[in-house]
Amino acid sequence: MLGPLVSVLLFLTAILTALVYFTREDQARERETVVRDTEYAQQRLRLRLLERQEQVMRLARDLANHALDEATFVAQAENLVLQHSELMALHWVNPFREVVSGFTSPAAQPSAAWRHGQRLPADFAQGAWELARDLHQPVYSRPLRQGDGSWSLLLWVPFEHQRRFGGAVVAELSLENLLRYGVPPEVLARYAVTLIDESGAVLAGEALTPGPRSPLSRLPWAARPQSHALSLSPVGASVLVRVEGLRAQRDRTAEALFWLVGAMSAATLWMLLANMRHTRRRLQAQRALLAETNFRRAMENSMLTGMRVLDLQGRITYVNRAFCDMTGWSAEELIGTSAPFPFWPEADYDYLMARLQDEITGRHPPGGFEAPVKRKNGSIFYARMYVSPLIDAQGRQTGWMSSMTDITEPRRIREELAASYHRFVTVLDSLDEAISVAPLHSQELLFANRMYRNWFGDGLAGHERLLELCAAVPVLPAQEVQDHVDHLMGLPADALVEAIAEHAQIHVPELGKWLELRTRYLTWVDGRLVQMLIATDITARRQAEEQAKLQAERAATASRLITMGEMASSVAHELNQPLTAISNYASGMISRLRQGRIEADELLGALEKTARQAQRAGSIIQRIRAFVKKSEPHPTLSDVSQMVANATELADIELRRHLVRLNVYQAERLPPLMVDPILIEQVLINLLKNAGESIQCAGRPPGQRLVELTVTPRRVEGRDGVEFVVRDNGCGIPPEHLERIYDAFYSTKAQGMGIGLKLCRSIVESHHGRLSARNLYNGAQISGCEFTVWLPAARAAADRPSPNGAEASADPIPG
Repeated sequence: MLGPLVSVLLFLTAILTALVYFTREDQARERETVVRDTEYAQQRLRLRLLERQEQVMRLARDLANHALDEATFVAQAENLVLQHSELMALHWVNPFREVVSGFTSPAAQPSAAWRHGQRLPADFAQGAWELARDLHQPVYSRPLRQGDGSWSLLLWVPFEHQRRFGGAVVAELSLENLLRYGVPPEVLARYAVTLIDESGAVLAGEALTPGPRSPLSRLPWAARPQSHALSLSPVGASVLVRVEGLRAQRDRTAEALFWLVGAMSAATLWMLLANMRHTRRRLQAQRALLAETNFRRAMENSMLTGMRVLDLQGRITYVNRAFCDMTGWSAEELIGTSAPFPFWPEADYDYLMARLQDEITGRHPPGGFEAPVKRKNGSIFYARMYVSPLIDAQGRQTGWMSSMTDITEPRRIREELAASYHRFVTVLDSLDEAISVAPLHSQELLFANRMYRNWFGDGLAGHERLLELCAAVPVLPAQEVQDHVDHLMGLPADALVEAIAEHAQIHVPELGKWLELRTRYLTWVDGRLVQMLIATDITARRQAEEQAKLQAERAATASRLITMGEMASSVAHELNQPLTAISNYASGMISRLRQGRIEADELLGALEKTARQAQRAGSIIQRIRAFVKKSEPHPTLSDVSQMVANATELADIELRRHLVRLNVYQAERLPPLMVDPILIEQVLINLLKNAGESIQCAGRPPGQRLVELTVTPRRVEGRDGVEFVVRDNGCGIPPEHLERIYDAFYSTKAQGMGIGLKLCRSIVESHHGRLSARNLYNGAQISGCEFTVWLPAARAAADRPSPNGAEASADPIPG
């Protein structure tokens, strides 16, 4: 039976192959012709567009060179529009999208957007205005639909005036007229030429209307009208020119012969297939039955869920392989058994018997129930059982179908998660910090530990109160939403989640406590962005900081008194000179007055010298009194030169006692500092006094005892400031002690108390400055020491944020 069938099929295949081959050859030739004519039409349209573009660009260059005024522009625009049918309008638009002047063809559809002085909308022509302005090149807009249903293009030609954007010349091109006058007549005569957009919509021309075709033409390999489309340069892909060609009518005789051969072949095939139908049906039924049986058996054996069937009396009538693998019992051992079943643990007979009665009577829970199952080896695992009635083909219930899933691992994970959550809550409840988590701008409190509940209760009021008191914590603005969906869903929140926690110190009047508040954003378990607040009670720390601040002020005053005590002999010697001069001047004047040998001019001169010596002595006493007077730190806008003069005047007294020469190098036009001048003078005096003692310790000869004070402006980390450098040629600081010189009660001097440099550093850092020290070397030998103090200028100090009670950074400045 297969021989005749194969012969007929081969004959029909040969006929179809020949017909398809010759048809495709005709299609290929027609395709080449259509493509060539399409390229020709595209070239003619492109040349016409480039001519119009060049004419508009000449107008733009004349406007850029101020060779045209409004009247001349209108005249030239009118001349171009009337000469070229595709030009519908020419307008001059200034940089502010306002129409300066122009001309519109009388045949064009009037448009309100081109009135004189009219400001074009920001979204006019789909952004072509902005593109032309940014690129400084001619730009074509996408096709625009006019009021009469026609389509047009806008050509934006920008121009510059004094190297700045001066506006644009806008030409409106009619796509219908461009197609009519731009495509050669011989192409229009042979084809249906249209202008389309990228979606295939017709912009100009008429598309080919499909006419009646022969039944043969509806076959997949039949010839159809050829068409080809190319993008219209320089407009781009938004406008394409499409050419469609008509195909000549097919030879009816060839079609009749084809259908005759096809009918004869179909009749032969029908007769051959009729003999095979009965046998094939029988084989198909047999194969379908075998396949269905194998499929059901394979499906049952491949399931990971255990299946068990009970009859209406509660006996097992079926179990699948998964059920046997789970329990370890074979199907032969289970089928036909009644309760209690072999896979029931003995300790749970009562519970499982109650569940079986619910199953048989139809009272089983729809969500299933958990039950322990015993394997054949005696081990126990937990399973979830789902029960449903078993209905046969006639719609009658014949039993109950139960499915069993091993949930030992999920149950273990659930218990571990519950234990982990209990540990997590226990740890957080034992903390001394109040922790709360809430979504942004929501009335829901997701989590609060015990300390939070003790302070603020169970509601969200405490969380909102903390945010209200802490202005330094960033809070995202609220948005009006109509549903219950997180309005921040979908936004990139990684930067917020990965950011470092914000810190702030606030006072809560309701609690009477100072709290350190830390906040950060988290991604909650349901994907929402939430804010976590951690509040720590720092009331004791604040009190300790206040006490430490008070002790530091007292230590600074004591340090100044100690310094003056150490300099007492030098000050006494310094005061002795003006007092001795005053005594000598007074004795001399008394003697000469008694002898009558003094003139009024000489007496006046002697009195003036006496007054100057008295003023000098009083100035020294006032400086000492101001230096040792106890007062609260009071930062003021201070002059650097005055502070340096006051400090060096007192320090020079002590240095001269040790035969040390002080050289001061001070730059001009130093910026003012927002500091407490007395404290800064104390730092400079202490450093200068230490330098003199270091030189004395080194035993330098009198001619080589030199201390230098250099005051210059210095910029550090982008901030302006003033740098004070105290340099000596003393014995320096032992390298192993260089890191400890700022420790409290640590001193390299035998009689030192160890509070001078500690106070100096605290004073400098309280003014947001830096203090550093380094040894000076002559080869491998220490030849002196250099202390550097940098203080920010008044404006830089004002811009620096308050440290909120914490100490400022004390890193040494570079160099």
